[in-house]
Amino acid sequence: MDIQKDDVLVMKKKHPCGSNRMLVLRSGMDFRLRCEGCGREFMIARSKAEKNVKNVIREAES
Repeated sequence: MDIQKDDVLVMKKKHPCGSNRMLVLRSGMDFRLRCEGCGREFMIARSKAEKNVKNVIREAES
């Protein structure tokens, strides 16, 4: 799956704040994501993140 910096990931499960949209701050073996609902930043392994992604929204599309 091709996920790049500044993409917005729509996840299958919601963050505890209720939002399911995450902004990609860094990509590599793991991702640094920022929740668009509450602004919390966290790291997640690439394999776990790719399994939970429902849709990818590119910056150029929006």
